[in-house]
Amino acid sequence: MRNINHRIVIIMLLLSGLSCAEKEKQEKWSIRMADAVMQRYVSLAFYNGRTAAGWSYDVALLGTAIDKLGSVNPAYSNYMKTFIDLLVDENGHIERYDMEAFNIDLIRPANNLLELYKKTGDEKYRKALGQFITQMENHPKTKSGGYWHKKRYPWQMWLDGIYMASPFLARYAAEFDQPQWFDVVAHQVIHIYEKTRDPQTGLLYHAWDESREQPWSHPDTGQSPHFWSRAMGWYLMALVDILDYFPEVHHQREELIRILNNTCEALLNVRDPESGVWYQVLDMAGKEGNYPEASGSAMYVYAFAKGAKNGYLPEKYRDIAEEAFDDIVETFVITDEDGLPSIINICGSCGLGGNPYRDGSYEYYINERIVKNDSKGVAPFILAALELNK
Repeated sequence: MRNINHRIVIIMLLLSGLSCAEKEKQEKWSIRMADAVMQRYVSLAFYNGRTAAGWSYDVALLGTAIDKLGSVNPAYSNYMKTFIDLLVDENGHIERYDMEAFNIDLIRPANNLLELYKKTGDEKYRKALGQFITQMENHPKTKSGGYWHKKRYPWQMWLDGIYMASPFLARYAAEFDQPQWFDVVAHQVIHIYEKTRDPQTGLLYHAWDESREQPWSHPDTGQSPHFWSRAMGWYLMALVDILDYFPEVHHQREELIRILNNTCEALLNVRDPESGVWYQVLDMAGKEGNYPEASGSAMYVYAFAKGAKNGYLPEKYRDIAEEAFDDIVETFVITDEDGLPSIINICGSCGLGGNPYRDGSYEYYINERIVKNDSKGVAPFILAALELNK
């Protein structure tokens, strides 16, 4: 009897061990990466070397991604909320937000306010929303009606800017019954598509200068010289998020879906056949200095997966997203010294103009700083994992 009991104990221990191993194997990437963020940083205010909370699009986006796990555990939603509450007082005032800068990047965190108002009904979030609508009512535009990226970048539209403002405006329009913003959003999306699209490849250049005054702009088209991976990622994420709120009967909804399909198809043509991911400069994989880039790759997977799930894209994109997500994990995800997962090969930041001047050359894009665990890569990775339930 003792031997039988001993064997039973051994079998139970083995089964227990297998169960734990299987559990670890099956744990979702969204949870693993969100947990890594929260274990490393008590608050998003200190994410990746920050020393204080700031009203910035990138950390707010990471908060959005983690908040989507709130149904698994309220701690994920609280992590986002406590960060936003560091910045927004009871009167809806945001000390670190400057409307007069007319910086379109500063609109993106207002999505977090919309989400918090929906969840809590706290009036401070509703009060805070008004200033962002006021900014967009007065935001400078090109002569053709496109929002400048920032006041200090006059006459310029950047692909990045579509994600920074348009999904917020579309959701605001839907939730506060302000349908005039749908027309504004459609114009921004379609206008920049027409101005930045390359007819040969279907890819979109990073930016467009209506004035042709910038040294980086083409004298005939006003387009910047290259296809930057994350710029197109921002644009695609904007499209699938906007469509969540766009009325079925809106006369330009089908045009937005057509643009989404055309742009996704163009991206499939420049996916690296060996790694299964996308390069920093999209059409120059294999050229010296170019590298597989994580944030753009994760953004595409998010857009493919969500677009297929919601019927905006053909079903094949679900399979492509599944496969490409696995390629992202293999190419970019490592186990770091602290035993937690990290994401490598994330471009820290790319822009145009400014001081020192960013000329938009190939050399510029490949030599910008590469940052491990940059929030602009971690957040889309979590969002893509959530869409795929990986």
